[in-house]
Amino acid sequence: MSARLLVVDDDEFVRVLTQEILGQCGYEVETAEDGLVAWGRIDAEPARYDLVLLDKQMPRLDGISLLRKLRADNRFTDLPVIMLTADTSPEDVSQGLAEGAHYYLTKPSTEDMLQVVIKSALAESRQKRDLRALVGRHAGTLALLCRAEFAYRTLAEARDLALLLADASLDPARTVVGYSELLINAVEHGNLGISYADKGRLLGEGRWADEVEARLRDPDYAGRQVRVILDKSDGTSRVTIIDQGPGFDWAGYLEFSPDRVFDLHGRGIAMSRSMSFDSLEYLGSGNTVVTTVALPAGNGGQSVCS
Repeated sequence: MSARLLVVDDDEFVRVLTQEILGQCGYEVETAEDGLVAWGRIDAEPARYDLVLLDKQMPRLDGISLLRKLRADNRFTDLPVIMLTADTSPEDVSQGLAEGAHYYLTKPSTEDMLQVVIKSALAESRQKRDLRALVGRHAGTLALLCRAEFAYRTLAEARDLALLLADASLDPARTVVGYSELLINAVEHGNLGISYADKGRLLGEGRWADEVEARLRDPDYAGRQVRVILDKSDGTSRVTIIDQGPGFDWAGYLEFSPDRVFDLHGRGIAMSRSMSFDSLEYLGSGNTVVTTVALPAGNGGQSVCS
């Protein structure tokens, strides 16, 4: 089934051109001339659109105001929003990221860039929805889990472990995406040595998954594992993730950076820190990350582990 996109822009020429380009790429594309019209359509049919391309400067309801309304509504938690705008100053970019934009594209954007960014955003959104759909199945039993240690190698194992850790946190809808981001980072960047620049290039070429699988078979990396320690005590769920890589310069990834806003990746750590956990801290060279989540008051798991 083709993804349905909503293009929101007060410039008729931009709306028509973008609709034509994306239509030729196989998407179903609808348009709205400002944020107020767009909100009316999205609010009336919350499941109608798979992605929104959003201009910033518009009459009646501008792009940032519409983005705030979307992010304040739980129905649209995983609806990807791409800012398609001529406003690219660091201040404007930082504002859009802080309000919850997934990507930025400058106007005009090439057809190739539109396709790559939209494909990436849709894939990320599907992964998040799939994860959230699976959480909560064992939350009752895992409330009794006080301490555990795990070791894993692959991305599939990372996803499964993210689901378990999320259920153990007793706040799975909030934490599952954050755990998934960090566990995947530990494999691809830590154990497999795929650099930030390498990942951007591989995503653009559509070869990221193939490269991960190739390195998992490579004798130089095949024996590496990520260790994970879960410790629930004193009213918190503390998860420590340790990979076998050399580490990285993590400080610049804790906040949303305008320098990386036009990249296809690089927001996972900042999003996890701001949305999934009560605290997130890297230790030493960066191959160890510790997250904490406050356990809900009054649950059985908390009293058992205290």
